[in-house]
Amino acid sequence: MKVSARKLARRKLDVEMKGFRLADKEKNQTVGVLRALRKALNIHTQEIGEKINRSKSTIFAMETRELKGTLTLREMDDYAEAMDCKVVYSVVPKGGRTLEELYEERLWAVVLGTEIRASGQ
Repeated sequence: MKVSARKLARRKLDVEMKGFRLADKEKNQTVGVLRALRKALNIHTQEIGEKINRSKSTIFAMETRELKGTLTLREMDDYAEAMDCKVVYSVVPKGGRTLEELYEERLWAVVLGTEIRASGQ
């Protein structure tokens, strides 16, 4: 049986996303990762600010904006870099499902007529 390029792409992404899918299953995920990491590493806000050329109050504001979901990825990356860390970003199906599982669910929904498809798909 010939495997389609899209199916191969889903399989590859599923392998790459495995750690993120497992993290999504965690019930008590850390909220406020930047502040939690900074405190765990015993790094003061002044040190972060000096490394990214921001004031101490701006560093606190960045931590607050992370909690609100308004901190940009670029800002988060700058902050993480100042702690000798990096941001690892992903988007995964909810509930720890694989892309293949999500694809199959969507396919069956279309076959059974239980899903309204967006135009252009």
